[in-house]
Amino acid sequence: MGGLVCRLVESAGDLELAARIGSADPLERAADADVLVDVTRPDVSPDVVAFALDRRIRAVVGTSGWSGERIASVRRRVEEDAGLGVLFVPNFSLGSVLATSFAALAARYFDSIEIVEAHHEDKLDSPSGTAVRTAELMGAARAEIGPVAAPRVDQRARGQQVASIPVHSIRMRGVSARQEVHFGADGERLTLAHEVFSPEAYAPGILLAIRAAPDRPGVTVGLDALLDLGIGGPAA
Repeated sequence: MGGLVCRLVESAGDLELAARIGSADPLERAADADVLVDVTRPDVSPDVVAFALDRRIRAVVGTSGWSGERIASVRRRVEEDAGLGVLFVPNFSLGSVLATSFAALAARYFDSIEIVEAHHEDKLDSPSGTAVRTAELMGAARAEIGPVAAPRVDQRARGQQVASIPVHSIRMRGVSARQEVHFGADGERLTLAHEVFSPEAYAPGILLAIRAAPDRPGVTVGLDALLDLGIGGPAA
């Protein structure tokens, strides 16, 4: 993803690559950047965000593992300074953002909901940030209805509950990124599925986030906020 971000910036006529930073490089190389794009690891990402905030650089965070609680800690700091801004993007794919938004709309009409997400074997975190974002948006949409009907969630094989919704993670070869949201009701079932076959699927969303970051103070979560889809909810 880091290589893709750099290639996209270098080929964009309105953007300039300030620094290309690898795992062995000091973050100080990005000190003169206007926007810092973080696509590292869950254990590294908080330090990258802290670096950006300390130097008043707008940050675009594409690293998974940022739960609502972790984002809340960043939000508290950002609220103290109107000049700071962080854009958290659980998924740069516009198709994924749309699928998540459709799921939030459908969540109000089904009491039985589960998520199955699959990624390549090298993905470090589970559930994925996209699955967490999807579950939390669906939970927010059901705020006045209540939790979903999820039987026997005390059994480990029933997945991890996020906003009362069971999430099942698959990590295996031959998979890039796929998410299915299953909705069940008496006599019918609805499935919303999205799959990425190539990293190029993330390109439009990456450029959208980078271009939007300088003009978005505060904490923003998800590309849906930039697409004006009318779907809101808690940080993921």
